[in-house]
Amino acid sequence: MNRFHVHLNVADLDASIRFYSELFAAQPTVLKPDYAKWMLEDPRVNFAISTAGRSPGIDHLGIQVENGDALAAIGQRLDAAGVTVVPEEATICCYARSDKLWTEDPQGTRWETFHTVGEATTYYAGDAPCATDGAACSPDVSSMKPRTE
Repeated sequence: MNRFHVHLNVADLDASIRFYSELFAAQPTVLKPDYAKWMLEDPRVNFAISTAGRSPGIDHLGIQVENGDALAAIGQRLDAAGVTVVPEEATICCYARSDKLWTEDPQGTRWETFHTVGEATTYYAGDAPCATDGAACSPDVSSMKPRTE
């Protein structure tokens, strides 16, 4: 089953962790000095916050899928929507190793569709093949080259 994903940039990580832990009645499942993530079942969401990125607010939305076939299926739907789709394969971001597809909706909201394949020890891999600017894990899709498949 797919899981909705929300990633917020926050100014005060500790205060935000306190707030969201109370709101969700749960402690983060991943907690790092610059990042926290809740993998919630009700609602079924991957909710992440970080201080490593842009101004406070919504960084991006997304859908976390369970396997590569589900990622490919969403990629086909994005292609059918006529938007630019930018792949990131075997990338490290948000303390995880993932295959991803990035796009933007008509308003410019970044969307990340991804399949997580393992954990990582760093927030992002600055020298790994990554579609990001190195400061945050969500790229400026409009400045990137679309996939050619």
